[in-house]
Amino acid sequence: MMPESVSFPLSFYLIWIVVVFFGWRAWQARQKGWGIPMLAVLGTAGAWYLGDALYNDYNQYDLTFGEGTLLNAWWEVLLFFVSFGIMVPIVHRQMNSHLMGGESRIFQMVRDRGIESDAFQQQITILAGALLGPWLILMGLGLFRTNFDFIGLFFPYLGEKSDPWARDRIGTGFDAVYAFAGYIQLMLTALWGALFALSKRPGTMCLSGLVYFLSAPFYIFDRTRSYMLAILLPGFMAFVALRMRSGMVVRVAVVVVSFIALQGWMKFVLDNRGQTTISEAFKTGGTQDLAVKSQKHLGFNMFEELAYINYFIANGAYKVNWGTRYFAEIVNPIPRVLWPGKPMIGIDYAIARGMKYGEQAAKSGGIAASISTGMIGQGVVNFGRILGPITSALLMAIWVAVLARMDLMGGDPGHLLLYAIGLVLTYNMGRDITLLILYPFIFGWILVNLIEKQRLRPAVRHEA
Repeated sequence: MMPESVSFPLSFYLIWIVVVFFGWRAWQARQKGWGIPMLAVLGTAGAWYLGDALYNDYNQYDLTFGEGTLLNAWWEVLLFFVSFGIMVPIVHRQMNSHLMGGESRIFQMVRDRGIESDAFQQQITILAGALLGPWLILMGLGLFRTNFDFIGLFFPYLGEKSDPWARDRIGTGFDAVYAFAGYIQLMLTALWGALFALSKRPGTMCLSGLVYFLSAPFYIFDRTRSYMLAILLPGFMAFVALRMRSGMVVRVAVVVVSFIALQGWMKFVLDNRGQTTISEAFKTGGTQDLAVKSQKHLGFNMFEELAYINYFIANGAYKVNWGTRYFAEIVNPIPRVLWPGKPMIGIDYAIARGMKYGEQAAKSGGIAASISTGMIGQGVVNFGRILGPITSALLMAIWVAVLARMDLMGGDPGHLLLYAIGLVLTYNMGRDITLLILYPFIFGWILVNLIEKQRLRPAVRHEA
């Protein structure tokens, strides 16, 4: 709900006009592959920045930062949206030139009921069989790491969650391997959920359903809401868009009811994650302390962070790092055991925000907590007020082209599932454009390509 006595600047209303304009253009291009991903990015940035101003106390922002700082932040947001809207079709044309003129396979499948075909269901069965081995191996390692705590790994609602891949913020030793395993588990869980939604053969449906309902509680009874979205939404989107035969009214009703349920659970997690484990809170009914229960979701404040960034840069408390932060994101996959001096992501900004460097253990990077700079703010800390928003817009335009490629390349389950996962991860990128969010998509892309090459190999030999 909009705070009382708010006076937004002209740039705030210009942003709305730009978002609506480019949103309409994206909707018109929905069957060209890039329209829906573009809408996802517009919605994401709109929610994290425009939504922040409407959801939180904008009057307090004015008191904290002053009108000038807020005005600078709004012009940066406007520059991002304008740049992004202009770049998307250009970048798509450059990256996917051989796919230009093709129609969205997702829309084709919705129109033609493509998942009903034997060929599609056979591919679902093949994909499920290919994913089963890696999942069994990973869960076997997870059980070994947790001293065979079946309850903690698969049924945390009956006991306490047990995390086999727990590690410190600053990795040492085998921590890179554990991080890799954690991202693989997240990716596999999301894929199994989508396979369950799309499979129609009884054997494949039972297998994917069993694996998914064993895997999903690990994230649902966790504290990280972005992980919940990552494993819940791909399957849900596939079910509503491709599996359901009901009309639009019923589908909208299902979406609304599901949103209310998810909102309620996330509110429960938010109210209890600082007091006890989510598993324990679930068994006891949660906290009854009204002072603890929050009225709003925390962390929905990327415009506030953008204002902080502008404020710190203006008073000299923070220096634009000219790509250092993006470089740290790029080299993040290199294990710290191989590169002990690997740059840390966002530590400098956490220090500027008062996270008390030196008061925490070295294994935590010397800070109490890391702070997300936001999709647009991340560009500003890297390249300043002008080039920064344009750089963020370029990165998101590239991401739209990647998702458009997944859509246009074919109606096979692998690319369809990657497309669904990518759309979900787009929302999480509103807090930061980082490989830490995109790893499930990247690992999924590698796995799908390996499966595809293996599937085509017999055909190539036969032709030879």
